[in-house]
Amino acid sequence: MIWNGLAIALSAFLLFLVQPLMARQILPWFGGSAAVWSTCLVFFQVTLLGGYFYADVLVRKAKPKTQAIIHSCLLLASLAVLPLTPPECLKPTGADAPTLRILAVLALSVGLPYLTLSTTGPLVQAWFARRFGGTRVYRLYALSNLFSLSALLAYPLLFEPLLANRAQAWLWSALYGVFALVVGAVAWANARLGVVTPVVDASQPQTVEEETPPPTWLQQGTWLSLAGLGSALLLGLSTHLTQNIASVPFLWVLPLGLYLLSFVLCFDGKGWYWRRFYPVAAALLSVAMIVALSYKPKTGSFSLEHGVLHLHVAGPLFAVGLLVATMFLHGELVERKPAPAHLTRFYLCVSLGGAIGGVLVGLVAPLIFDAYWEVPLALLGVAVLVAALSPRPWQRVVGAVAAMACLGLTIDYAGHVHSDVVEMTRNFYGQLRVKYAGPTGNEHGLVRLVHGNILHGEQRNDGDDKLKPTTYYGETSGVGLAILRLRDQNPGQPQRIGLIGLGVGTLSAYGRKGDHYRMYELNPAVLELAQRQFTYLSQCQADHHVVLGDARLSLEHEAPQQFDVLAVDAFSSDSIPVHLLTAEAVAVYQRHLRPGGVIAFHVSNRYLDLPPVVRGLADAAGLKAWQVRDEPNKDTHLSRSDWVLVTSNSKLISDLHEDELGAEPAVQPGLLAWRDDRHDLIGVLK
Repeated sequence: MIWNGLAIALSAFLLFLVQPLMARQILPWFGGSAAVWSTCLVFFQVTLLGGYFYADVLVRKAKPKTQAIIHSCLLLASLAVLPLTPPECLKPTGADAPTLRILAVLALSVGLPYLTLSTTGPLVQAWFARRFGGTRVYRLYALSNLFSLSALLAYPLLFEPLLANRAQAWLWSALYGVFALVVGAVAWANARLGVVTPVVDASQPQTVEEETPPPTWLQQGTWLSLAGLGSALLLGLSTHLTQNIASVPFLWVLPLGLYLLSFVLCFDGKGWYWRRFYPVAAALLSVAMIVALSYKPKTGSFSLEHGVLHLHVAGPLFAVGLLVATMFLHGELVERKPAPAHLTRFYLCVSLGGAIGGVLVGLVAPLIFDAYWEVPLALLGVAVLVAALSPRPWQRVVGAVAAMACLGLTIDYAGHVHSDVVEMTRNFYGQLRVKYAGPTGNEHGLVRLVHGNILHGEQRNDGDDKLKPTTYYGETSGVGLAILRLRDQNPGQPQRIGLIGLGVGTLSAYGRKGDHYRMYELNPAVLELAQRQFTYLSQCQADHHVVLGDARLSLEHEAPQQFDVLAVDAFSSDSIPVHLLTAEAVAVYQRHLRPGGVIAFHVSNRYLDLPPVVRGLADAAGLKAWQVRDEPNKDTHLSRSDWVLVTSNSKLISDLHEDELGAEPAVQPGLLAWRDDRHDLIGVLK
């Protein structure tokens, strides 16, 4: 029994440790997008399904000795691809098909070991049931999820802060070697047993286990629905969280950890799932979470208006909501589990449901939806299942009422999302909306680009001010001051300006004849909308060129550009691409600056206190940092903004200080300069 438990514990730990490990390694390859983690989850779920299918077929079709031979061959083949290193040949050079490329990278680097790990749970449990019998085998499933949860907690707390990516990969590979030896031993021990009589535990009440019929199609459909909805909710809320804060491991593992915790509690068999409480709580919280997607309390009243719920309210609500909803879904799975003789089919259906939910949210939804409909639809599904599966009539009534409320709120949410929208699109990198604001057809009308919930630029419809910079890019903003002050320092000299993050092309309004503007944009849809719906680019007087693809990868391969100013403004909603805020990134930027040039970091953010981060990067690089907090008049169509200028240009800093335009960014004690292998997002949460 000890070796069975050790095999399952090791496989579960490695299975979930490798997920953030691999995702972090390839995250910078794809612009730090929140969708990288969602795509990784889809790959891991589908591969898990393959492992469960293999286990189901092997147990049903092969004799014990044949099982040991086949599985030993799989173990040896998986060892041959170690250590874990994503193939450099698949590193993207542009913005082409990121989803397919991510899936290919994962398949070639971790596919076979992950498939092998995923077979262990159902295989070892089937061997255990054959040896010991009884329903105690389901306790091993709880043990598996417990070690999976431990791995998720260990990665952001231990592995990520203490070990570089390469060291993480080698340590994981070494542990995988130990796992292969243990599982191989368990497989051959099972083969030597032949046909056995289950061991009787005298301390437990004994029952005669009769041959049970195979599960019906209705039973299997119910398993699929419960597992699939839980998976869809996990991916949908993970995307919502990472899209609005940052795509980093600790925010990846929080929803996944809660999801696994519900498996641990429900399959532990100690009565953690309370059928009087969880169905109703899940229905009510589904309504609350749909409200939170698009509403916030209106100041000074009890009415509601469309907006964004603050993180300190939304975070706990979504965390508790996800845990309660998955407790209901997985608790009902346990209530409907079959006899041990059919456990591999049960696990296969659970895995298939998880894979279907993941594929629908991670791959299909971005192709067929123009907005993030998967979260409200999943929450509506939870309420519907409460109405259909709850054991008591009054609970089913609550579920039906909640389902109607969810439907009404989803329709209202759709109206809000489409309100005043000129054009809306969604792809791998997120949702974009072009909206009208104010009266149209005159100098007061505005056209806006909104990414997620964040304004990414706007332009007047008409009038003399049509080509003036707006929002975060006015002449009193940090980046505006950098461009204008350097122009004054070098009168008559053309400027070379680099822009990481195109937006609507607002900064090109500063361009003069003879200047050169080079813009780096990850999302092809942003460029299309900037050219089609706005005129900053088409009317820019400077020579300008847009480079599609991740800015850092592009800059790493380009000859020095000799920029006077390089503006780093690559935000996806309030999420930040961390790989653009590391010491290695600053070294790349410096290579492309003229002497005395400026790196201008746009650090406006609702959730993260980024000025100390940039100050640490500047100090580490031997440069000066200067923060400009611009709070313009609301009637000027300019927005409050925070920029940190990083430069060796002492005269520029001195002039700004003398004119009382900004101050040095604060130093945060204990905050180390961020590097590709080390960054502390928790420490800078507001």
